[in-house]
Amino acid sequence: MAKVPAGVGPKLPQIVVLFGATGDLSQRKLLPGLFHLITTGFIPKCRIIGVSLDDIDADAFRALAHKAITMHHDHPPADGDWPALDTALDYVAIKAGPEALASAVDRAATALGGTAQLIHYLSVPPSAALSALRMVHAAGLSAGSRIIMEKPFGHDLESAVALNAELHTMFSEDQIFRIDHFLGKEPAQNILAFRFGNGLFEPIWNRQFIDHIQIDVPETLEIGNRIGFYEQTGAYRDMVVTHLFQILGFVAMEPPTSLAPGPISEEKNKVFRSLLPVDPANVVRGQYIGYRKEPGVDPESDTETFIALKCRIDNWRWAGVPFYLRTGKRMAQGQRIISIAFKEPPRSMFPEDSGLGFQGPDHLTFDLADQTRVSLSFYGKKPGPGMRLAKQSLQFRLNDTGDDVLEAYERLILDAMRGDHTLFCTAEGIERLWEISSRVLDNPPPVRVYAPGSWGPQTIYQLISPHSWRLPFEREWRDPDEFGT
Repeated sequence: MAKVPAGVGPKLPQIVVLFGATGDLSQRKLLPGLFHLITTGFIPKCRIIGVSLDDIDADAFRALAHKAITMHHDHPPADGDWPALDTALDYVAIKAGPEALASAVDRAATALGGTAQLIHYLSVPPSAALSALRMVHAAGLSAGSRIIMEKPFGHDLESAVALNAELHTMFSEDQIFRIDHFLGKEPAQNILAFRFGNGLFEPIWNRQFIDHIQIDVPETLEIGNRIGFYEQTGAYRDMVVTHLFQILGFVAMEPPTSLAPGPISEEKNKVFRSLLPVDPANVVRGQYIGYRKEPGVDPESDTETFIALKCRIDNWRWAGVPFYLRTGKRMAQGQRIISIAFKEPPRSMFPEDSGLGFQGPDHLTFDLADQTRVSLSFYGKKPGPGMRLAKQSLQFRLNDTGDDVLEAYERLILDAMRGDHTLFCTAEGIERLWEISSRVLDNPPPVRVYAPGSWGPQTIYQLISPHSWRLPFEREWRDPDEFGT
């Protein structure tokens, strides 16, 4: 096991109260993630208290955790790891009430020596989040604790304001960590390093050199057991407000005064304040053919499973530069890219048949999948007589650097334990994003059908005209063995 760098882990022992502990997210991500953080030394001392509607005891919860970790952890657990995990696990059924939860926290704190940081992770449906926090408050566990909340944070401006108002009666804003697992991914954070750590790119990161930017997250996945949630939410609420706009904030922010949580959050919020309200005329809503036949879906459902939109930032750096966002279910490929298109140079010095501009502008592309990949495309001369140009590309990948590379949820849980808000959403930011979305939510454009396995409704090409969507790529990412790190 690699040695954990000094200062990476939390200073205090941790008590994690995991609401929704028997649910899908807990079993796939949270329990395996906490296990990894504990066994690799990121969290030297920790107790986990599972809380859910299931009427089971601590032994049954430990058995469930064993199964979840065995099935979903990237590295098979060693036999010697289990005793420490079993000791760390406890369970409280919701029906046992606040007193039982308070007693379980007291037992955990005693086992850890009396001084510990308390974190409540709400892996529950949005409708259950406030009732869980009221249980925490009734148990006397609010003061000094932290809460990690899963999206969505409201479903419109009014509900987001009401949610934040009630949250703030129990917790201060600095206790609240609104999680967006996209921002926990190594590639998303690499945008900051790539942009601000290199003198080559920051000087051209503005309206004078950039023509337009695309943030594209198509998914091949079906909605599966999330139909009930999705029917009430749709692609815009599910993906745009709490994922794509958050990525846009990272791409478009001004240089912070330091890489600290406060300055970074403030620069992201400045971007959100500068976002113009989204015009329904610049939005394409889609629904894949067959969605209305899914079990639990209204036969006349107007819920979108696809969304594409054009938005603009009205500030000095980005005025006039369109940002195109797209995401959807059951699409042709599963990708997560940011693609920055640079303005084209004058063509007067090149022959008309040179090929310059025939394959679109130069692009800088970030792949936000689990591997960090970056590509820079540009025109170069074809070998041979005459001045004929063709697109070339430079590609690189940052390979994993060892055992200290964390999965997105692991990184964000660790950040919350350390009190680091850098990669989390703020109340101000969330409310502003619902505010600029109000026109679309109140007067949504009609839903247009698209075939499963396609790139969405045909009207997306009118939306982005005269530009082109970066996906599908003209050339695939090269195999890592071809170009190394």
